[in-house]
Amino acid sequence: MLQASLCVVILLLFIVELIYFRIADYFNIIDKPNQRSSHTEITLRGGGIIFWFAALFYFVQNVQNNYFFFTGITLVSLVSFWDDIQSLSNKIRISIHFLSITLIFYDMNLFNTIPIWGIVIAYITAIGLINAYNFMDGINGITGLYTLVVMGSLLYVNTKIQLFVDGAFIKYAMLASLIFLFFNYRKKAKCFAGDVGSIAIAFWIIYLVLKLILATESIIWLLFLAVYGVDAVCTILHRLYLKQNIFEAHRLHLYQILSNEYKIQHRLVALFYALMQTAISLLVVFLYHKVQDLIIFLIIILPLLCIYSSKFYLLNKNNLQIKA
Repeated sequence: MLQASLCVVILLLFIVELIYFRIADYFNIIDKPNQRSSHTEITLRGGGIIFWFAALFYFVQNVQNNYFFFTGITLVSLVSFWDDIQSLSNKIRISIHFLSITLIFYDMNLFNTIPIWGIVIAYITAIGLINAYNFMDGINGITGLYTLVVMGSLLYVNTKIQLFVDGAFIKYAMLASLIFLFFNYRKKAKCFAGDVGSIAIAFWIIYLVLKLILATESIIWLLFLAVYGVDAVCTILHRLYLKQNIFEAHRLHLYQILSNEYKIQHRLVALFYALMQTAISLLVVFLYHKVQDLIIFLIIILPLLCIYSSKFYLLNKNNLQIKA
């Protein structure tokens, strides 16, 4: 029964994506390349709207206990899609992110289970991860592949280690990622995720990771986002050091330097990021309950910092000057 349902979802999501392409083409919802882009051709934007539809299809079948999550992902998807069409101020976007995160915090009874300082840290982490996921969406395939790895890791934990959510809830997101990759993981992508895609799926992932953290009383599962997290945080610190506006587009992420300056094929760089996160997720699962959480964080984060620091070698090797 479940298999048949998933097949229907695949068909529906595929149809939704094709219909969206027609709409985006008609209303000229496109991504035009500029000097900070990692692509060179005009491409349809917003193909990641498929993630919201995947959430919608799940909600329709499980309406009794998903009000807060679905309301939250709808809010962030709407404001992100609007931003894809017509730029919004950072204040509006962050306010909606804050409101949406508040909804899932309330849903999980977080305000009554952890102290105020923990709530503050949770807000900063959640909103930071949403925006980090968006920052990292810059080359063909990276969002879809990375999402498959994260969701696959969560599904494994849910099945083998700690049941914390309905497994179909994770599978719907994975199906949406696969269909999105069919159109995006190409030398010439048919579409880009847009903010509506990267932020919606980031919100979905944060919801799942938070539920897992609460179920296991361990923050180790944040390491399922370690590769993105280290790249995003270190790049922000680098840009602050350079006195750049961190809210403006740029080309200073490691994946951007590999793709744009060293001309490594986008799909290979995206695959490299996905494989790195796969190895880390496997290590997290293997070390869980065998080693203290702090030690696991050090084992994983320190090597990632060393890999990220190679960016400065790559920049200096050919005296590359990357503009913000």
